[in-house]
Amino acid sequence: MIRGLLLIALAALLWATTGIVAKFLFTTTELAPIALGFLRLAVALPFFLLLMWREQRALSDGPRWPSPLALLPLLALGVFQALYQGSYLVAVDLTGAGIATLIALCLSPVLVAILAVPLLGERPGLVTLIALAAAIAGTTMLVAGDIGSSGELRLAGLLMALFAALLYAGFTLTSRYSSSGTPVFTTAFVCFGTAALILLPVTAATGGFEGLGSLTARHWLMVFYIGVVPTCIGYVCFFSGMKTTPATLSSIIVTLEPLFVALLAWLLLGEELGAMGVTGAIILTLAVVAASRANRPHTVRQ
Repeated sequence: MIRGLLLIALAALLWATTGIVAKFLFTTTELAPIALGFLRLAVALPFFLLLMWREQRALSDGPRWPSPLALLPLLALGVFQALYQGSYLVAVDLTGAGIATLIALCLSPVLVAILAVPLLGERPGLVTLIALAAAIAGTTMLVAGDIGSSGELRLAGLLMALFAALLYAGFTLTSRYSSSGTPVFTTAFVCFGTAALILLPVTAATGGFEGLGSLTARHWLMVFYIGVVPTCIGYVCFFSGMKTTPATLSSIIVTLEPLFVALLAWLLLGEELGAMGVTGAIILTLAVVAASRANRPHTVRQ
């Protein structure tokens, strides 16, 4: 089980580098967030195609493709993923990698636990209510710490991070209806493929590709890094680790991702949360751990 734990922790660390590299790209080039969202998916798709092909060949009962009925929620996942990619990267651009990731990823499990009450008929337990209160308190302290560090209320970026959290919550809830026996990497390919097809015309229509001319060879390597390492390799590490790790424990380990982002943002980008922000980040993370008890299913990560 130790190997599984290490693989999931490695996946969280790899996922954490997405926001860091993205922030560096936004500050050193004219690349638009929506364009990076599309490029990330476009780079990842060939690798997911290969993983899907290997997965289908390895099935003992032959290839298992999603039925038309099962395909609908997978396409819905793609829509959520496209919107999430755009909103999360815009939040990183407008605020910082650390605070954007903490809000987008830490609030999401809490929102899932709350939204599951009216949407899935689940009754909110004491743990869910405590998680909600902790999430609100932690987010408030995180925003206050950000104001103290940046000297301003970066409202647009904070709202975009909150929107990303809501989208990922919708993604997670939708994924509960897509677990109809469709293999993991087949689900991933359909999801990311749909998201890429949605982002392509949006990026073109908004002039997102105009900033590509500002990318040097080093910047293109960073784009390919985001598409391959955190997206594909991180995904493989996570599901390899899941094979030998209990779901509850793995969901707790995954909460390391926002903390990894905050630490890397401080070390590499000079982003500071301040004492109140750090306290809020810890409270928010504890809220995720609590909410994870009400949200055990695992989905395609960001």
